[in-house]
Amino acid sequence: MAEAANRERLFPLLTQAQIDRIALHGRRRQVKKGEPIVEVGDRAPFFVVVRGAIDVLSPSPDGESLIVTHRAGQFTGEANMITGRPSVARSRVSEDGELIQVDRAELLSLIQTDAELSAILMRAFILRRAELIAGQYGASTIVGSAHSAGTLRVREFLARNGQPFHYLDLDRDAEAQDLLDQFHVSVDDVPVFICGEAVLRNPTNEQLADCLGFNETIDQTHVRDVVIVGAGPAGLAAAVYAASEGLDVLVLEAGSAGGQAGTSSRIENYLGFPNGISGMDLTARAYAQAMKFGAEIMVAKGAASLMCGGQLYRVGIGGDAGILARSVIIASGAEYRKPDIENLRQFEGAGVYYAATQMEAQFCAGEEVFIVGGGNSAGQAAVFLSAAARHVHILVRKDGLADTMSRYLIRRIEESPAITLHPRCEIVALEGDGHLERVKWRDDRKGSTETSDVQHVFIMAGAKPNTEWLGRCVALDDRGFVKTGPDVSQRELSDAAWPLSRPPFLLETSRPGVFAVGDVRAGNVKRVASAVGEGSIAISFVHRHLGAS
Repeated sequence: MAEAANRERLFPLLTQAQIDRIALHGRRRQVKKGEPIVEVGDRAPFFVVVRGAIDVLSPSPDGESLIVTHRAGQFTGEANMITGRPSVARSRVSEDGELIQVDRAELLSLIQTDAELSAILMRAFILRRAELIAGQYGASTIVGSAHSAGTLRVREFLARNGQPFHYLDLDRDAEAQDLLDQFHVSVDDVPVFICGEAVLRNPTNEQLADCLGFNETIDQTHVRDVVIVGAGPAGLAAAVYAASEGLDVLVLEAGSAGGQAGTSSRIENYLGFPNGISGMDLTARAYAQAMKFGAEIMVAKGAASLMCGGQLYRVGIGGDAGILARSVIIASGAEYRKPDIENLRQFEGAGVYYAATQMEAQFCAGEEVFIVGGGNSAGQAAVFLSAAARHVHILVRKDGLADTMSRYLIRRIEESPAITLHPRCEIVALEGDGHLERVKWRDDRKGSTETSDVQHVFIMAGAKPNTEWLGRCVALDDRGFVKTGPDVSQRELSDAAWPLSRPPFLLETSRPGVFAVGDVRAGNVKRVASAVGEGSIAISFVHRHLGAS
């Protein structure tokens, strides 16, 4: 499962003193060789091996393969110990012995109170999940095609949610068609997702989450201290601080944790990471941190409405379902504005992309790439993709990048022979049969239009707030961003029937106890660090609101 140099971090040997402390939170259990202790799909407890050995096995159509054997002083589990998600592997006793068994609630309590064990266990859990993903372990399989927008969506959803899966490409893997025949599905059903006994044809993200049991343990009838809508950097920061300070917190995320920042290939100006960090890595760590403190995060289940009035707020999540909360933090972020191109939707996921991760980079190896946008996300994407693409072209409507992009990225772009900036240019048409094949673009400096044989376009321009779900509950500015604090006018407070003698707190909206943070907030500085700061600050105001309620 891992090279020898990394084994000590993945599979550390606990001291007797550490084992004794863990034993206080669990019970001892005698086991016999061949005894199954975890099956795929179980919400497994945590085990420490006192005597004997445990084999961790990955099921496959051909049987099962050994992932690792845990011996005396070692422990089982990976990131699902923190998230509470079903196990992707099975465990079986391979030598008679004794185990210490700890349920998840007690394990979380231990991690929150024992700093030494927390560091050892959290590091091992996160690294083990990374190894499971890299090795494509687990019982989930995608059968798809690189030319299918649905396949890209499913793969990205699973990757961004840290879910291991096996991928079979219909265009290259001979066994892919055999698998389709076995389950009586056709190429028109692609992508096909095989999840245990279930076979899903072109599933939605919500269907994927349901099949994998992501949200099964969340009690939707429970009244929360705070519901956070959105699991980008701002929402995750709020979740970490809320949960670590004892609040009952639920995060709702329509897609995958990480938000727009989670699609960034490399963030190099975030404090504390001098070598940079990918948006996915940063937000995956924040996700694990929030879960460690007891926050609950519901994915593929975004907010559909916010009902104001009364002492409790109701966040609708589709149909008649809703979550009641004493306070709400709006962290639903923003998405890139889509250019007015007639057939844009036809090529989304099939040549037109809104993220530049390792997955998209694989499609672009040795080929020409267009990037639309002049902000930091576009700059990060250009630098990242230039390592694999034949050439990267950046199209911006302005005369340059100085007003919208960090200087370090501008210098990288200027010094790279693989990147060309095209000021005052924009795409006017997309052409292709099923997949993007050509791009027609206009150069306003020359007054000319050109057609290029480009099959990959990344759109990273502008910001459209995700506020449609709010209805008329809170005051918005003329671009749809949420107004907070001193930006909320007296008239807007009167329209919302503001009931308090005090004005709204700094990040509070026109409704008491409803706050807005991150890219969705009017006046927000579009940087990851500011989003994290706002998320953490909002919790201090949540405490003040709850204390006065």
